[in-house]
Amino acid sequence: MSIAARTATTTWDGALATGTGTFGATSSGALDGQTVTWGSRTEAPEGKSSPEELLAAAHSSCFSMALALTLGEHKTPPTKLVVTSEVTLDAVDGVPTITTSAITVRATVPGVDAATFASIADEAAKLCPVSRLFGGATITVDAQLDA
Repeated sequence: MSIAARTATTTWDGALATGTGTFGATSSGALDGQTVTWGSRTEAPEGKSSPEELLAAAHSSCFSMALALTLGEHKTPPTKLVVTSEVTLDAVDGVPTITTSAITVRATVPGVDAATFASIADEAAKLCPVSRLFGGATITVDAQLDA
């Protein structure tokens, strides 16, 4: 039995270069009505989303949960975590491919030194299910404590 299952449906109208996709019937409804276009994916977003933006949101939120859990397991719960993911779409052998997700963490964690925090962040990186979903993509983590 799964821990969770969520759904999203995209309806695409038109050709790739001129068409528009619209999210509907998402499990939470939070994305319903959001649009995606090839231009928003490869040029300027102009208020529209892209698969890479959605993956970045998924990865940053998942990693923040994994890090909060791991810090708690070490009896050093965070006061604040700011986690950013930058997902990159590149051409690989002429095919658009998601190649990287660069995670940046800035954290306030009382009582933890930088070396311990880096070690705990490495543990969290192995725990995050979205990191494992990316499979062959290069995932980097730059985790630093706030001064």
